[in-house]
Amino acid sequence: VDRRFTNQQGEREADFVSCVIWRKPAENFANFFHKGSLVGIEGRIQTRNYENQQGQRVYVTEVIVDNFSFLEPKSSTGNSGYQNNRPQNNTSDPFANNGESIDIQDSSLPF
Repeated sequence: VDRRFTNQQGEREADFVSCVIWRKPAENFANFFHKGSLVGIEGRIQTRNYENQQGQRVYVTEVIVDNFSFLEPKSSTGNSGYQNNRPQNNTSDPFANNGESIDIQDSSLPF
């Protein structure tokens, strides 16, 4: 996840969030995306913990993926435009506008 601001060197930093995906969706994801692909992920946050071999408690926060889709035009990825569990031209999807600005009013947000 790219941060919206730059550090003291003028570079954008990013946070890497572990995501978990299983079965056929995992196979599709591996076949259609590559490192650096701009991807939309829908899912739920899960936290868990375990004891490692050194006897230390390790805490993990990850996203359990329910759905995913491309967030960049087909021409920039060279991929076929696969979208999991959604029609290719879903006009009700507010993020299916090929990178154009989205006008969202503060009053529309649930928080």
